[in-house]
Amino acid sequence: VAADLLDAAVVEAAAAAGVARFGRIDALCNIAGGFRMGTPVHATSDADWNFLFDLNVRTVLHTARAVVPRMLAAGRGKIVNVGAFAAQKGAADMGAYVASKSAVIRLTETMAAELRDKGINVNCVLPTVLDTPENRKAMPGADPSRWVAPADLASVIAFLASDAARAVHGAAVPVTGLS
Repeated sequence: VAADLLDAAVVEAAAAAGVARFGRIDALCNIAGGFRMGTPVHATSDADWNFLFDLNVRTVLHTARAVVPRMLAAGRGKIVNVGAFAAQKGAADMGAYVASKSAVIRLTETMAAELRDKGINVNCVLPTVLDTPENRKAMPGADPSRWVAPADLASVIAFLASDAARAVHGAAVPVTGLS
């Protein structure tokens, strides 16, 4: 189901369509997100702040509102959010990005505390730069062998979304590549 994750009604309809088709939602993986290298905090435009908080945080909120009640009714579920390794501390010219991805980590911890006793695990992954065609184009002088392969990130997400991770709650798992 194609869905604009910034439109709460559309996200609710997508969750309902998923339940109608499959009978339940076992896992929610919040992988939508974005990055913009910025300017100093005091010079970052409202447009950039809004873009990054909408894409990185509001999408998590909308999907949680649509999916968590269904998981509560089922008495189980797994939620995996994608934060960022860079969100663990401040960095020059990245204020809006770091703040938005830090919010994902704090939402993960908060939701884990709220939902763990209800059979729902909530965790997040913290990747560094992903080895994508877009990133290779944007950073032609960088060494992509040091970046995170999408398949490697997917493996960590799949683990956290599996029953093998039933004892993991509120973790922020760094995924930093092979080197």
